[in-house]
Amino acid sequence: MEQEPIISDELIGRTVTIIECTDPSWVNQTGLIIDETQQTFRIEIKKKQKQIAKQTATFAFEYHGKKTIVKGSRLVYRPEDRIKKTR
Repeated sequence: MEQEPIISDELIGRTVTIIECTDPSWVNQTGLIIDETQQTFRIEIKKKQKQIAKQTATFAFEYHGKKTIVKGSRLVYRPEDRIKKTR
């Protein structure tokens, strides 16, 4: 399976939409990623900051003009390790 290029890119500052989640209240929420840890994203949605576990969701990013869908389990690394590992 081909690796999605967005996995090796910086995600902070990108707009993201949650398309699947174990918590149905997150589904179809769109916001701006303002921080990232190994296990979570902090997303600003409607001027409020919310934290979501990466492992529990599937995310859609706009990347080079295309919608890219990534399972959160593929993003569960410290940001600096994820970027290094996939290059």
